[in-house]
Amino acid sequence: MAKYATGKYAKAISDRSGMSFPYKEMVREWNGSFVHISEFEPKQPQLEPKPMNGDAISLRNVRPPRTENAVPYLLPTDAFETYEAGSRIINVTAPGHGLTNGDTKRFRGSPLAITAAGGSFQFTDPQSFDGISGSNIAKTAGYTITTGVYVNDARDTSDYSVANFFHFTVDTDTATKGGVSGGGLGCSVGPVTLSA
Repeated sequence: MAKYATGKYAKAISDRSGMSFPYKEMVREWNGSFVHISEFEPKQPQLEPKPMNGDAISLRNVRPPRTENAVPYLLPTDAFETYEAGSRIINVTAPGHGLTNGDTKRFRGSPLAITAAGGSFQFTDPQSFDGISGSNIAKTAGYTITTGVYVNDARDTSDYSVANFFHFTVDTDTATKGGVSGGGLGCSVGPVTLSA
């Protein structure tokens, strides 16, 4: 078989640009083109994608979701407001509360650092205001709530009002002045009984 010349002094024409370059500086691309080293382009990786397996169908060691215990919803400071003098209706400000009309909920004051025997949670009563005692608001049996704020002797049922306010009728006490906010810091609304 014949021997090829080294091309020490030869020139070659690039298949890409049509310019002449020293033969020794030429390389062959993946597609067969004979080009100068400065014009070389590697093969685009997307032309030969790696084979992919199908997505997994299921997880190993799956468990059904657990049912979360109901937790108290923290209310803003002084979230309770009396409707009018002589009335037992209390409007509650609770942005985005997510409660349902007709739910029975219990109100609690700020939590204490200690728990009672048996691990139950301890809370203070909300602060008394406008003739309404905090212990009456924190009645153990709770109150049935109505979503929306109570104004002008009627329930406001606008989307904003239903999503951010609710009201209830407190037992025995009545407001002295009306339109007075109170309850203090750290009050919450939640289920009648709490469990750990």
